[in-house]
Amino acid sequence: MYSAADAPPLVVEDLGRSYDQTRALTGLSFAVRAGEIVGLVGLNGAGKTTALRSIAGILPIQEGRVLVCGHDVTRDEVAAKRGLAWVPDDPQPFDSLTVEEHLEFTAALYGMRDWRARAEELLVRFELVEKRKALGGELSRGMRQKLACAQAWLPSPRLMLLDEPLSGLDPRGIRSAREAIRTLAEGGTAVLLSSHQLELIEALAERILILDRGKRVFLGTLDEARATLSPSSAGTSLEQVFLAATGALEPEAGGPRPSEP
Repeated sequence: MYSAADAPPLVVEDLGRSYDQTRALTGLSFAVRAGEIVGLVGLNGAGKTTALRSIAGILPIQEGRVLVCGHDVTRDEVAAKRGLAWVPDDPQPFDSLTVEEHLEFTAALYGMRDWRARAEELLVRFELVEKRKALGGELSRGMRQKLACAQAWLPSPRLMLLDEPLSGLDPRGIRSAREAIRTLAEGGTAVLLSSHQLELIEALAERILILDRGKRVFLGTLDEARATLSPSSAGTSLEQVFLAATGALEPEAGGPRPSEP
């Protein structure tokens, strides 16, 4: 049993969820340590977004338990949510608030004081300075993504949840976001990063969590994944490891098969 003082920023225990008769998640357990980036990967429908939404408290917990900074998301929702921030795959800002007002709103939600200097830094980092007076309803897909990142970064959360954070970004925005994610983790924030861009996961993640049909089929470093999942003739990229783990690439006869460590 973890206390709030010594708990990892994220602990997930036996998380499960069903939609009607379909299992979206089954017995999912893992933790993310302070300063660690864990890459969450899986095929479409594997349960990645369901897991993220459950951890964020957007979906009610049906089975299992989620602790954020030692606080149960179900029993101590406010304290848990104060410790996390997240960027969804398709951010939808308020149509009638400006970019600046979105940051002010976020600061108020987290009870922040003296937040304006940090907000200015984030406007620069995410290339929003010229859009500061623009309304949310006027923003392009990429600008909505940048605003969501600025809002998530503002409170310096202990846990960051990222669902396809590079979607809609131009090459310069992608580079800036990658650097921002790395810097965030270096500052001690735990990061759970979900993306189909496996090169992003390979570049940033210390450990990889692979889901298949709602179940964990692998959790560990890329080197451990190579040794456990990838047949010798298939190479060593994360893409090849991923295909082997999800059954799209069959191991050689007599070779190692995916396990559930």
